[in-house]
Amino acid sequence: MAAPEIPKKQKAIIYDQPGTVSTKVVEIDVPEPKSGEVLINLTHSGVCHSDLGVMTNTWSLLPYPTQPGQIGGHEGVGKIVKLGTGTESSGLQVGDRVGIKWIASACGNCLPCQAGADGVCFNKTVSGYYTPGTFQQYATGPANYVTKIPDGLDSAVAAPMLCAGVTVYSALKRSNAKPGQWVVISGAGGGLGHLAVQLASKGMGMRVIGIDHGSKEEVVNASGAEHFVDITKFPKDDKGEALKKHVVSLADGLGAHAVIVCTAANAAYAQALPLLRFNGTLVCVGIPEHEPQPIATADPNCFIRSQYNVTGSAVGSRVEAIETLEFAQRGILKAHHRVEKMDALTSVFQDMADGNVQGRVVLDLSG
Repeated sequence: MAAPEIPKKQKAIIYDQPGTVSTKVVEIDVPEPKSGEVLINLTHSGVCHSDLGVMTNTWSLLPYPTQPGQIGGHEGVGKIVKLGTGTESSGLQVGDRVGIKWIASACGNCLPCQAGADGVCFNKTVSGYYTPGTFQQYATGPANYVTKIPDGLDSAVAAPMLCAGVTVYSALKRSNAKPGQWVVISGAGGGLGHLAVQLASKGMGMRVIGIDHGSKEEVVNASGAEHFVDITKFPKDDKGEALKKHVVSLADGLGAHAVIVCTAANAAYAQALPLLRFNGTLVCVGIPEHEPQPIATADPNCFIRSQYNVTGSAVGSRVEAIETLEFAQRGILKAHHRVEKMDALTSVFQDMADGNVQGRVVLDLSG
């Protein structure tokens, strides 16, 4: 295949005023791939709630504030247009379609990487945070860590799988819930949540109870939930007793085998633990903003009495990313999404901040 013509300049979206909801489309140089890297002409990028947290500096877990000029994004899909030196053994070729994930690179040598937990690599770089992200038309990525996109899978559908999809797939695996068991998805109508509902119900054979705002009932039910719970119909000042009673009644009168919290609300975590049955597992996925708060209902007595398990799930491994894309290729997993142009990103983020985004937004990076 003849090498495609690569321009000198490209369009990119930067965070021009970090700490606020503000982006700007600018023209920058097209990067040159270093040794071991490939250059990718990106056509699509998903927009994640994590990008909002990075842009607005509301995540206390990040060590440094985001700087002006940062290119965000971490769900990019496009075709390789140039191979750097040292990529001969990668099996990649010009024209291959690949994706860039939240973890832009992992060392492959530290203990987490050796254990297959490259999502928590000690030496990782994060796409869109102190590393140029996928809100640009051309980006570089390590040949040994980009993910090949299966043939026949639309790029706009594939993009959200690279963070949202693989994150909830990993979370469901970590829940240890089995086919036929009850799983509650909190934030079930959001970008991560509706994919978790699909994977749990259609891909992994679990029985799903989705919790979210009433406006998201349709997308949650369409994703495969057996029951939908409108969180707005339950009082906020009863310590979750009414919600607990209702959800437990739906799950055989015993409660859920697992709860996956996909929303960033501290209240959702407080509500989640009481929804579990004995030996149940709470999986923490959504990252609350601002100062961290402990889970309000997590007193030692409940853990001792009911033998609860609590685990976190940051993002899946490279192997889980491949498996997630296989679910999507088979049609089991498909993001409810809308496509927007690059200059619409600020308004997309504002909708996200206001809680008005159902499913996922994918950027068309063509111009």
